[in-house]
Amino acid sequence: MNTNKLHFIFAAMLPLVLSLMSCGGSKNESDASGTFEATEIIVSAEAAGKILTFTAEEGTVLEAGQTVGVIDSMQLYLRKKQLLANTKAVESRRPEIGKQIASLQQQIATQKTEKRRFENLVKAGAANQKQLDDINSGLALLERQLVAQQSSLSTSDRGLIEDASAFKAQVDQLNDQLAKCRIVNPLSGTVLTKYVEPNEVTAQGKSLYKIADTQHMKLRAYITNAQLSQVKLGQAVKVYIDKDDNDSKEYSGKIEWISDKAEFTPKTIQTKDERANLVYAVMIAVKNDGLIKIGMYGEVKLK
Repeated sequence: MNTNKLHFIFAAMLPLVLSLMSCGGSKNESDASGTFEATEIIVSAEAAGKILTFTAEEGTVLEAGQTVGVIDSMQLYLRKKQLLANTKAVESRRPEIGKQIASLQQQIATQKTEKRRFENLVKAGAANQKQLDDINSGLALLERQLVAQQSSLSTSDRGLIEDASAFKAQVDQLNDQLAKCRIVNPLSGTVLTKYVEPNEVTAQGKSLYKIADTQHMKLRAYITNAQLSQVKLGQAVKVYIDKDDNDSKEYSGKIEWISDKAEFTPKTIQTKDERANLVYAVMIAVKNDGLIKIGMYGEVKLK
């Protein structure tokens, strides 16, 4: 093969070689590296009792607000029924004030009519003043009796209202406890670990399962002191993960947190300057497409 032909082949292959070098070189050109984390929550029982149903399985994706289990609540339900019955009984004993004072009010109205009639008779000289005074005395007595009865009935009614309110407050408390017998998932994400099975008896505060928001991952990377002036909160960066030995996948990331304290370089982390002893941690938010896993290594290009 002559020299001209070799030069021609080399010239034709040069763009391909440069392209492969650039693709494989993203890892070597990274400014920092670290591992991916996710927001993890341990969901605990808010009530004590036997677990009747529990559907949170490891690896399943759950939505926020989704009911994943039920804890036995029969005793709470029976107590609620008793309190509702007590409330109804108390309210039935409340006095009907209007009906109970109707008789006195009628007597007072009749006495007032008599008073007006005798006033006219006294003016006409057909009746004496003593008869009118007796009517006024009787009217005053009836009015005092009406005031006393209204006061007594109102006091009794207020007491019964307070008793009913106390029962209703207890019913509200039981409603809250009954709601907590439903195991409601608080975070959209993937179940990492479950700690209980159906038909087990749980206690308030006992861990049920661990869930992580794997759709929104965070890369905890480390930068050197020299790189610190190149980063700021909200800055957009490039994040890479290894797809295989010769290829990497690029993601868009945003710096959400920068540590204000230096620390010694973790043994599992490589920095751009291998001689750096002290580094600063940064947290980079990355939208996950399903390929990023918790604990996976990632690399960052700041510019």
